[in-house]
This record gives sequence, C-alpha cells and structure tokens, in this order.
Amino acid sequence: MADNGLLVLGIDPGSRVTGFGLVREVSGRAMLVEAGTITTGAEKDLGRRLGRIHAGVAELVARHGPDVAAVENVFVSRNTMSALKLGQARGAAIAAVAVAGIPVAAYEPTVVKKNLVGVGNAPKGQVAWMVAHSLGMKNPGWAEDASDALAVALCHLNQRRFDRLAGKQP
Repeated sequence: MADNGLLVLGIDPGSRVTGFGLVREVSGRAMLVEAGTITTGAEKDLGRRLGRIHAGVAELVARHGPDVAAVENVFVSRNTMSALKLGQARGAAIAAVAVAGIPVAAYEPTVVKKNLVGVGNAPKGQVAWMVAHSLGMKNPGWAEDASDALAVALCHLNQRRFDRLAGKQP
C-alpha cells in the first residue's frame, strides 16, 4: 500500500460490457478515482472480445497501478452458455491483473449487496444509490456495470476493515 492510501480496482465482468471502478481509501475514507466500462461492441468472435477485456484491464492496471483488485464471482442462472462466457470474461480480466502481480479478491454478488446495503438480494438501484452515497456523490450518471464494479471495490474495503477489526489481518 502506498503512502497515499490503498487503491482498489473493482471489476464487474461481462462478455459484452465489463464494468470497472477504482476507489482509493485514505484514512478510512473512500474516494472515486475513475469508473467506466470496457465494451466489446458487436464483435461476434468471443476470442476477440476476451482480448479486448484483457487489454482494457491491463491498460487500467498500467495507468493506475492498483494495490489490489476485487472481482465479482460468476452468478449462474439458467443459461449455462452465458455463464461460461461470463466466466471466460472474468478469467480474461483476472489474468490481466495477475500478470501485473496484483492480488485478486473475489466476492459473490449476494455478499457485495449484503456488505453495502445489508440485504443479499437488494435491487441494483439500491446498490447504486449506496455506492454513490458512500463516495459522496448525488447523481454520478455511471453505467450500471461501472456502479456494480464500484460496489465490489467498496465491498473489498469494508471486508478488509472488518477483517482487521476481527484480528484476521495485520
């Protein structure tokens, strides 16, 4: 961790749109650094989409040098093909972070929601409101995927703080 706080890269993986959010914690206060999306557009070739995700995350890592990354785990619903593509997108993002030697923490979507809102099945709008509130913003206008990535980053900061208080971390 640098003298200027801990920088967390939150990632909400998707095969078409991957959200990212960078949050810096200084003296217990979380501040927004950057948020946005990596889009693969209408590219039909999955390999090229995965390459774009990897390159986009690698560029963020090179530009910001985060201390840690936090990634949302894959939520498996009914469509197994969608879950497989989502898992591959998640892998491309994690590989870009891991190549840079940055540790990666993973969180279930329900854990992220419960950590921020207090309820594991909170609606996306409620999570987005809590993300904005936690970062001291009223109407940030983020894409939903960017908001979800910021939620993962904030969840990591909260979990880290809890683990320290519980004596699980130095």
